[in-house]
Amino acid sequence: MNATIVDIRPEASEENVTPIRLRLTRRGRVVFGVLLTLLVSGLFALIAMFGATQAVASTEAADAEFGYVVVQPGDSLWGIATMIDPSSDPRDVIAEIVRLNGLEGSGVQAGQPVAVPLRLSDAPGVLSAAQVGL
Repeated sequence: MNATIVDIRPEASEENVTPIRLRLTRRGRVVFGVLLTLLVSGLFALIAMFGATQAVASTEAADAEFGYVVVQPGDSLWGIATMIDPSSDPRDVIAEIVRLNGLEGSGVQAGQPVAVPLRLSDAPGVLSAAQVGL
């Protein structure tokens, strides 16, 4: 008993392939247009928000003077963050300090002056730039 398998499917060729057309109804075009409009306007709003934030930050930095904390032996950014703002989450304050000072990580050395966010310039233990010698 020899069985032979015969493939009866037509081979796919450029002649046999029919292009698929996308047809949108009037309602589909309206929905697509509304979604596209919302996406574009949301993108513009996001760009405007970031642009305004950068302008406000640069204006604040130009008008105000940062406060500084001089790192003492055994201090860490966690200890500094809890000292200058005990009501906030220390992780958030540390993130602000790292970003503000351009630090690679959370490591600091004794004697290093560390700038603190402007909102915390009046906190206990925070010195002015003149007091630190900057």
